[in-house]
Amino acid sequence: MSSVFILSSPPLFSTSKRAAVPRLHALPQYLGFFSRQSVLSSLPFRVSFKSPCSPFPVESQLSDVEDEEEDDDDDYEVADEYEYVSDEESDDVLQILRSDDEDETGVSVDSADRHKESTWQRVEKLCNLVKEFGREMIDVDSLSAIYNFRIDKFQRLAIEAFLKGLSMVVSAPTSSGKTLIAEAAAVATVARGRRLFYTTPLKALSNQKFREFRETFGDDNVGLLTGDSVINKDAKVLVLTTEILRNMLYQSVGMVSSWGGLFQVDAIVLDEVHYLSDISRGTVWEEIVIYCPKEVQLICLSATVANPDELAGWIGQIHGKTELVTSSRRPVPLTWHFSTKTSLVPLLNEKGTRMNRKLSLNYLQLSASGVKTYKDSGSRRRNSRKHVSDESLNGTSSMSTKPLSKNDKNIIRRSQVPQVVDTLWHLKARDMLPAIWFIFNRRGCDAAVQYVEDCDLLDDCEASEVELALKKFRLQYPDAVREPAVKGLLKGVAAHHAGCLPLWKLFIEELFQRGLIKVVFATETLAAGINMPARTAVISSLSKRSSSGRISLSPNELLQMAGRAGRRGIDEKGHAVLMQTPYEGAEECCKLLFSGVEPLVSQFTASYGMVLNLLAGARVTHRSDESPDTQNLQAKRTLEEARKLVEQSFGNYLGSNVMLAAKEELAKIQKEIQGLTSEISDDAIDRKTRKILSEVAYKEIADLQEELRAEKNLRTEMRRRMEVTRLSVLKPLLKDLENGHLPFLCLQYKDSEGVEHIVPAVYLGRVESLGGSKVKEMVATSGSFAINLVETELNAAKVETDQDVEPSYHVALGSDNSWYLFTEKWIATVYQTGFPDVALTEGDALPREIMTMILGKEEMQWEKLADSEFGGLWCMEGSLETWSWSLNIPVLSSLSEDDEVLRMSQAYNDSIERYKEQRKKVARLKKKIARTEGFREYKKIIDMTKLTEEKIKRLKARSNHLINRMEKIEPSGWKDFLQVSNVIHEMRALDINRNVIFPLGETAAAICGENELWLAMVLRNKILLDLKPAQLAAVSASLVSEGIKVRAWKNNCYIYEPSSTVMNVIAFLDEQRNSLIQLQEKHGVEIPCCLDSQFSGMVEAWASGLSWRELMMDCAMDEGDLARLLRRTIDILAQIPKLPDIDPVLQKNAATASDVMDRPPISELAG
Repeated sequence: MSSVFILSSPPLFSTSKRAAVPRLHALPQYLGFFSRQSVLSSLPFRVSFKSPCSPFPVESQLSDVEDEEEDDDDDYEVADEYEYVSDEESDDVLQILRSDDEDETGVSVDSADRHKESTWQRVEKLCNLVKEFGREMIDVDSLSAIYNFRIDKFQRLAIEAFLKGLSMVVSAPTSSGKTLIAEAAAVATVARGRRLFYTTPLKALSNQKFREFRETFGDDNVGLLTGDSVINKDAKVLVLTTEILRNMLYQSVGMVSSWGGLFQVDAIVLDEVHYLSDISRGTVWEEIVIYCPKEVQLICLSATVANPDELAGWIGQIHGKTELVTSSRRPVPLTWHFSTKTSLVPLLNEKGTRMNRKLSLNYLQLSASGVKTYKDSGSRRRNSRKHVSDESLNGTSSMSTKPLSKNDKNIIRRSQVPQVVDTLWHLKARDMLPAIWFIFNRRGCDAAVQYVEDCDLLDDCEASEVELALKKFRLQYPDAVREPAVKGLLKGVAAHHAGCLPLWKLFIEELFQRGLIKVVFATETLAAGINMPARTAVISSLSKRSSSGRISLSPNELLQMAGRAGRRGIDEKGHAVLMQTPYEGAEECCKLLFSGVEPLVSQFTASYGMVLNLLAGARVTHRSDESPDTQNLQAKRTLEEARKLVEQSFGNYLGSNVMLAAKEELAKIQKEIQGLTSEISDDAIDRKTRKILSEVAYKEIADLQEELRAEKNLRTEMRRRMEVTRLSVLKPLLKDLENGHLPFLCLQYKDSEGVEHIVPAVYLGRVESLGGSKVKEMVATSGSFAINLVETELNAAKVETDQDVEPSYHVALGSDNSWYLFTEKWIATVYQTGFPDVALTEGDALPREIMTMILGKEEMQWEKLADSEFGGLWCMEGSLETWSWSLNIPVLSSLSEDDEVLRMSQAYNDSIERYKEQRKKVARLKKKIARTEGFREYKKIIDMTKLTEEKIKRLKARSNHLINRMEKIEPSGWKDFLQVSNVIHEMRALDINRNVIFPLGETAAAICGENELWLAMVLRNKILLDLKPAQLAAVSASLVSEGIKVRAWKNNCYIYEPSSTVMNVIAFLDEQRNSLIQLQEKHGVEIPCCLDSQFSGMVEAWASGLSWRELMMDCAMDEGDLARLLRRTIDILAQIPKLPDIDPVLQKNAATASDVMDRPPISELAG
């Protein structure tokens, strides 16, 4: 553990003595603060870090600055995710971002109670004035006067646009006060006696806004609709989720729906509208804009995005005139810091344009070795700085002539990784608390709390307040108390993630807002609009786990989290702290920070509910001449009419406008490239040379150039022969080594930037010899690993060497704990020494077998490092199981040249000498050309050619950017719509030929869920009628359990099993599910059909009346996961009584089960 506490200043934490590693016996596999050896011996999980690279915001056209310049994850891969931190102050750093902490309405936290009271009084006063004198009393000044602070310019501009009756798009940084605009619009709407809808993408956010608006407008004026919660739905201000609003809007285009219409609604607020780019839910946002009646104003609130003008243009085109209001300013400046093992330093230079030079890897290397730079030693040369090269975006200047290899970089980075307690100490010392500390998995958050829970961050008064609040909470919700978190809570630290109960998270949020929690370790879901003001935001890593492997953060996500820092009226500045990790340093942080913000893109896809609602009318008539089983409803919209609606998607708008502009620019660029390329062709250069040189000078240079080309071709041939000779030497050598010890070898390659890397490694074997391994199958089947040598070259090489020289793929483990997949091309040399292939103890597997087995466990996520005609070089990160092996691979300097096997081959040495001689011959010819009479004028032509080549390179980069941008612009989704229609047609839910909707389609159209057709098929099945309420709840849970995981933790490894009746019903439904899946595959539809009985027993037990304490005893599920599953089940059960054509018995049982299940501690509105 770091010894940062040995300082002359008084201690900042409690002086009570603590064990070096609290609860170490309980958390060995999750805490990463041991020595390297203990980590290797005790951590069974995999280390997986990749350098992130992703985009960040471009400066928008500012409407408010006219004259100024300006969530989950692999929970078991935890240790390196949160185990960083350290410090050094930076008041000179450019304020890249500004932050405004409040609750996004501009209300200062320390006087929140007074503001809430005065705000309500002012709202009431304004309403009375409007009643007495009319609507003319509502203007910008009267709405601004509601607040006891001066509103920002962009807020004023947005309010003015609203009062003009315009829709609007407001794009501003996180926590800049966008919610104030919505609140002012709500005040104006309520004062007029009309209604406003406020939508959010998350239930938790809806619940929070519901509570906040009730404090502003009173309980009678605010309602809530979240599917499973219906409170005062006719209120003047109605808070609801986007899916609920979308279903309500179906009526406005003549749809079947189970919800009421938009009675007296003047405005709809779409909060967090940048969710439009969300793959799974973005379609809902587009549907709302498309279906919304034009007389209703849309107020779209978005975080900073790259193309708000495109969003506003789209809404203006299909909905009506729309104002764009943008801002990049924040009321509270945001300072960026970077944490290493020993310090917390400014991330950026004084101007904020580049990375702080003291964070470059070269500087860190020199610092670690004790060498002082001329600047540090006070040399008089400190002012004669060379111009910083453009080699690096982040501003690092070359401090060493020799580039660092990948292995060197990893060693330096690992040596600089901080620990949680070190950074926490620095934050406390610099008065940078309270802080939100983002860690991208639940176990990391919990383990971090336990790691620092002996650090007392509260004074006696604050500790007493927390104790009293906890006591009250325990009395009110005894089952909601998270007992393992209590010790940390009493010291001022807590965790906030999806594994916690909603009630407990709400309790944590309230304590944090009161300043009684100093550090919250949270997952990224906390950044999604939840009101948690802080002085500092700490981001533990630039990458996170996802279902498809490890992914890097986007600039939007980074800014969303950093935007939580800085509280208006409290903090002079906010702080964002980024951290050193084993594979991510300050360079990667700056690249992410300075990259462009990602634009909003369309995710519009068809669903069963969309198709049924667009093709079915709201006014339905039952045919009396048909039996109840065959009765149907007459559809009111044709396919062509539906197509016109679908083609109003955001994707189509981008396709018709942005695509057109991009194509025009691309055509101009390609034409320019073509012209420039013709200027630097051999013929063009020859013509220019003839024109400026005399006949004698031209002939001399031309003859020498022809000779030079011939010698260069010969040099290329010599190099090829040298490679062939290497192959002929290495192939039999490596084959022989497969049966003996595991030799060391050296891999050598140059990356895309031309930096040479040398990697010591231990050789495992040829891919072909690894049996039925995953890597062998991958190489054999994937075209990515094809060898580019043509057959004629291979045959010629065989004749030259009289051996088989076709390249083969091999596997080795590098000293940087990475697997390497390569051909003989990339082997610099092979050594005689290596690991003996002998079992450590009798009965153990051999080292080669162990390493082969470990390789077989990997996910085969290979990254290409280099390529050639002789095959590529690929890399994949190892795991903790390989770490101990990689540590024993010696550095190259410790290996003797006498051990190099390749040096023993005379043929190879001869080929090297021939190649070197040819290179010298080429060099002599170049010097001879330089001494010719007309070389000076000829060189001018060559220099101009090089400049033209650079320009072509830049144009090609711009061309590639445009092509990538165009590829992201998806088509309308009409093809998906037709494919889904075909499935519906064959299932007899809707006859698209005769425009007839059947009862199955009517039920599916009214359901809110991921696969509405599948849910309708299940709920209309007669087999459910014999189930008791608890059993019905269990079956319903199997339909909505996607994404819920078993998370065994220590001794918690049990879950309740469902009854045999439930299992039999689910088995019966599985046959129907398979039929639907086959039909979907037939028509190319990929919509999940969830049916999983794994957690049905837990839901059945809860619905049967089992207490929460009994249910969670030794449970292998997180409390938050179980609560989420129960809420989903309640949601689907609550819909059943409202669905058309559902048996009354089933509706009654569903209502009974829903009522029984909706009890503390999972009641979201229990507080």
